Amino acid sequence: MDDEIKKEIRKLGLQNAFEHNGKTNEKFIVSKILGSRPEFRKNVSELMEACVPIVSEINSYSTSEIKNQIEEEFPEILAPKEKLVKQEQSLPPLEGAEPGKVITRFPPEPNGYPHIGHAKAAIINEEYSNMYDGKKILRMDDTNPENERLEYYAAIKVGLEWLGIQYDIIKNTSDDMELFYEKGQEIINSGNAYICTCKRDNISKNRKEMKDCKCSLSDQDQNNDRWHKMFEKYKQGEAIVRFRGNMKSKNTVMRDPVLFRVIEAKHPLLGNRYRVWPSYDFAVAIEDSVDGVTHAFRSKEYELRNELYYSILDALKMRKPTMLEFSRLEFKGMPVSKRVLKPLIEEGKIPWYDDPRLPTLEGLRRRGITPEAVRKFIISLGFTKSDTLAPFDALESFNRKIVDGNSVRLFMVQNPQKLIVKNLPSSFVELPNHPTNDMGKRKVDVDENLLLSSDDTKKLNPGDKIRLMGLGNITLTRTDHQLEGEFTGDDMGVDYPKLQWVPQKNCHQIKMLIPKQLFFDEEYNEGSLEEVDVYTEPYFLELKEGSEIQFVRFGYCRKDSQNQVIFTHK
Repeated sequence: MDDEIKKEIRKLGLQNAFEHNGKTNEKFIVSKILGSRPEFRKNVSELMEACVPIVSEINSYSTSEIKNQIEEEFPEILAPKEKLVKQEQSLPPLEGAEPGKVITRFPPEPNGYPHIGHAKAAIINEEYSNMYDGKKILRMDDTNPENERLEYYAAIKVGLEWLGIQYDIIKNTSDDMELFYEKGQEIINSGNAYICTCKRDNISKNRKEMKDCKCSLSDQDQNNDRWHKMFEKYKQGEAIVRFRGNMKSKNTVMRDPVLFRVIEAKHPLLGNRYRVWPSYDFAVAIEDSVDGVTHAFRSKEYELRNELYYSILDALKMRKPTMLEFSRLEFKGMPVSKRVLKPLIEEGKIPWYDDPRLPTLEGLRRRGITPEAVRKFIISLGFTKSDTLAPFDALESFNRKIVDGNSVRLFMVQNPQKLIVKNLPSSFVELPNHPTNDMGKRKVDVDENLLLSSDDTKKLNPGDKIRLMGLGNITLTRTDHQLEGEFTGDDMGVDYPKLQWVPQKNCHQIKMLIPKQLFFDEEYNEGSLEEVDVYTEPYFLELKEGSEIQFVRFGYCRKDSQNQVIFTHK
C-alpha cells in the first residue's frame, strides 16, 4: 500500500477513535475506504493487512494523545461540521438518574452577553432536570474579577428569563470564598498541592518539557508559609497554588495545574474584599460537590479537564457528580467568540450585543426569533459530542411555524410608484389581519391615489388587468409617465396578477433592517446589514413594539420601533 492510502487509514482511524472513546478497528476503516474507493475490493486482504499496525498504534494512545495527533496531522477533523437538523427529537435518558433526585446546574461566567451556546447548555440542564422531576441551580461562575461586570450578571438573567427558564437555587460561586480557602488549606495540608513562585515562562517551559517544578519539593512548612503570604505579601503573578498532578502525564491538563492565584482587581460584587481567587477547575469541582449536583454538563472542549475535576474531589474525599459533555453550538457565519465579537463593537462595525446579526440572545430576540423556537431547535440537535455548525435557516424553520399563526399581515411597498385608480366604489376597505385565524380586521381609508412597488409595475402595459389585494380588479389605461387605471369589479375568481398596495395619503414610511451572514470564513461581511426604506399601512402604528408582522409576499419582520422593523426570515 502506498503512503497516500496509509495516510487515509490513519486519518479514518484517528477520527473513529476520537468519536468512540479512544478505540477503532480494522473492519470500520476497510468498509469506509471501500465505500469511497471501490477499486480496492480486489485487494481487501492487503488493505486489511495495512490497517492492522496503524490501528494497533492508535489504540495504544490515550484520549488526549489522539486529539493531539489529530490537531497536528488532520485538524480538519475537529472543524465543526454543518448538521442536518431533524424536526423532532428528544434527549436520551440519563445514566444512573433517579426520579426526584436529579440536580443539574448551569454555571455561566458573567464575562459577556449570553449567546446561543449558553442557551444550549441552559436548556439541556433544564430539560434533564424536568425529565426526572429534579432541581435546577443557576450559579454565576464569578471567580475571575478581571473579566466580570455587573451588566453581565444582569444580561445572563434577562436572557434566561426570556428563554423561560426558572431555577430552584440562584447563587454565585463567589458566595463560597471562605469554603474555597478552607478546601485550599486542606488540599495543601494533604500534600496534594503546593505553592509555586516560579516565573510564568519557566512554568510553561517545564510543563512543555514534562519537568517537575523545583517548588514541588517544598516541605509542608514552606507551603503553608507561602499560602499565607499569598493573602498579604505576594503580588499578582508572583505565586500560585498548583495541584500535584503528574508532570509526565500525556494529558497536559494534569501537569500540575493552577488551583489558586492572586488577582488584584476589584470584584463587581465583593469589591476588594478578596485577592486570592480559585481557578475554574478548583471552584467548579467544589461547588458541584457541595451543591449536591448529580449530573454536571459542559461543552466538549472541557473533556480533558474531567481527569482533574475528579482528581481534586478524590484528593479532598468529596462526593463526585457524573460529568457529561455535549458539543459546542454555533451558526454558520455567526461566531459566538468574544474574541471575535468584541473588536467589531470596539471598531463600530456593530453597535451593540443586541444587533440582529449576532447569535446573542438579545440579538435573536430583537430579530424576532422566539424562545420556543430556540428550545425546539436545540432539542432537535440531540445530545452529541460532534461540534455543531448549524445553518441559521434550521432555526428559522422552527420559528416560522411558531410565528405564522399570530403574525399580523400587512401590505408593504418598496421604491413606490403612484397609481391613480378611477371609479373606486368606496372610501375605505376592511382587511383581515390574518388569512385563517381570527385576529380581527383593520379599516384602511382609500382614495384614487395608491402606491405600488416599482418591481411589480415594470412590465405593465395599457390594457393589462391586475388585482389589488383586498381592494378589487383594475384595468390599466396608462403606464408611460403615470400609472392610471379603472376599477372593474371585485370578482375574486379571475386569474389576474395579485399586487399589494398602500394608500398614498396616510401610508407610513419605515426603515427595514435586513440582517445577513456576518462572516464568510474568517472575513467580516461589510454588507451584512442592509437598510431599506419601505412604506406600509397606517395600522402599523397601532401595533405594539415587538409585534411580529408578515409583510405580504415579502416575509416576517419584528416591529423594533414606530419607524423601524427588523427582517426575521422568509
